[in-house]
Amino acid sequence: MEKGTEENINTYGDYSDYVKENWDLSSSIVGDSEHFTTGDLMEIPPPEGRTYIKYLRNYPDKNISIKGWVNIRRDQGKMVFFDMRDMTGKVQCVTLPIHIKAIEKAKEIRPEWVVEVKGIIRKRLDKNANGNVEIEVTNIEIINKAETTPFQINENTMGVSEDLRMKYRYLDLRTERMQKNIRMRDKIITFFRKYMHENDFIEIETPILMKGTPEGSREYVVPSRIFNGQFYVLPQSPQQFKQLCMVAGFEKYFQVARCMRDEDTRGDRQPEFTQLDFEMSFITQEEVLEYTEAMFIELVKNVYPEKKISKIPFPRMSYAESMKKYGSDKPDMRTNKEDPNELAFCWVLDFPMFEKTDEGELQAVHHPFCSIKEEDKEKFMKGEDLFSIRANAYDLVLNGYELSSGSIRIHERDVQKQVFKLLNISEEEQQKKFGHMLEAFTYGAPPHGGFAPGIDRIVMILQNEPNIREVIAFPKTGEGRDLMMGSPASITEKQLKELGIKLAK
Repeated sequence: MEKGTEENINTYGDYSDYVKENWDLSSSIVGDSEHFTTGDLMEIPPPEGRTYIKYLRNYPDKNISIKGWVNIRRDQGKMVFFDMRDMTGKVQCVTLPIHIKAIEKAKEIRPEWVVEVKGIIRKRLDKNANGNVEIEVTNIEIINKAETTPFQINENTMGVSEDLRMKYRYLDLRTERMQKNIRMRDKIITFFRKYMHENDFIEIETPILMKGTPEGSREYVVPSRIFNGQFYVLPQSPQQFKQLCMVAGFEKYFQVARCMRDEDTRGDRQPEFTQLDFEMSFITQEEVLEYTEAMFIELVKNVYPEKKISKIPFPRMSYAESMKKYGSDKPDMRTNKEDPNELAFCWVLDFPMFEKTDEGELQAVHHPFCSIKEEDKEKFMKGEDLFSIRANAYDLVLNGYELSSGSIRIHERDVQKQVFKLLNISEEEQQKKFGHMLEAFTYGAPPHGGFAPGIDRIVMILQNEPNIREVIAFPKTGEGRDLMMGSPASITEKQLKELGIKLAK
């Protein structure tokens, strides 16, 4: 051991054994014992202001300041150890009695307190769970105290009651697993945005308040205060708007779209959800499939390199083939369902255009804007053999989950009117609900089509989570309630009166 290093270690007196076993002080500049008491140890200028934990290794033997949360604390009598956590990571902090004021505060602090820690970065001789550095604490400032949390923040909360987690979602989100889920969601969305822009798509935001149209799912209704007795609805998807963007000549549109559907919830559904919505003009079904497939291959390669796609190109089958072979239009084609890193994509094509509802009425399988297979167009226009008519519609399936549905759209007025007619939508109702679309098709609408992968499901599968609530920052419960904010909730009589609404008893 070099002489300077030995002198540095001896300066720590009774605690030199810990320092000798754990820290590399070969390049340290250490002051005298008076300086230890004041905490002013270093003459090397520290980084200005706060330093994020992940960058601490860049400043060995320098004074720094970090801010964040106390993750865990271990009081060993004369020495106090605690882990600090910020958005970039964790680091172990060591408080020695030679720093008198610091040790007093270290004995006071508790998990989840918000504190500022000042100290010296010490390079460890061996790597611990929090990396190859730790902080010799010289000062602690308590910024905010915390009550005892209803569950452990430094543990996986999957075993905790979901209702309790939802009520204290802001605490649940502090946990390592939930932080990772939300941060990986951000990386996925960032990848999609970058990929779209690199391929000449333009991001266009479409309205949240719109006119109600019978597209399949039940809509959330929003009463108008200004126009009493009239209502907006929240979009099931931006379907009509993205088609109108094609009529408007943008040719390549996308958005990370929020969608709302008033339907029964289940593990992979929520009342509101997010999808990567995109549409292209002068496009064929084959081109949509090729573009989407290439995008997902790049996503896995760049964001989840540890994952393996089972087959490239993705297998393809018709709806009829999928139902016959797998009994489902969402086949799980993994060779080993226990392998969390296996990704089995497949395309399901040639969906029926129409199906029967439980009440025996005709409805569109996807939506009423899907174009018809050319070979089925004649019987479609005649209104014959309706359940054998196929749409230019396609689904992308991953590990047994439907990731997305898409289609080549109708762009001709007479074809769109025929769909409405077969769905028993009267001329009057067509004009009332879809007049804007029918009129738009008379002004040179280009052929167009698109897709809308569900981001929540994508993140859920890639993060190996059991449901999409685990990858949404503030989801509803399985019953559609927000236990944190207490919604849905009643509104005041004054609000009801302004809206011109009377509640039935």
